[in-house]
Amino acid sequence: MEEKIIKEEIKVASESIVKKVKELVHEGNVRKIIIKKESGESLLEIPLTLAVVGVVLAPVLAAVGALAALATDYILVIERKAE
Repeated sequence: MEEKIIKEEIKVASESIVKKVKELVHEGNVRKIIIKKESGESLLEIPLTLAVVGVVLAPVLAAVGALAALATDYILVIERKAE
């Protein structure tokens, strides 16, 4: 059986992007987070498999923090496993 994925988009201010990404990571049902500029250009894709979350989270959050330093608003595209 194929896994059903739900996509949602939320607008996030630069000063709260790291906090929001951390919250999404800890939810557990998020499969991927894509960070885009308001223009729609993708800046960073974060796959959230269990192995990636355990090993690579610190560098990913550092990259998200670097994006936040650019002082603009972003769109987070969140892919979740449908329940």
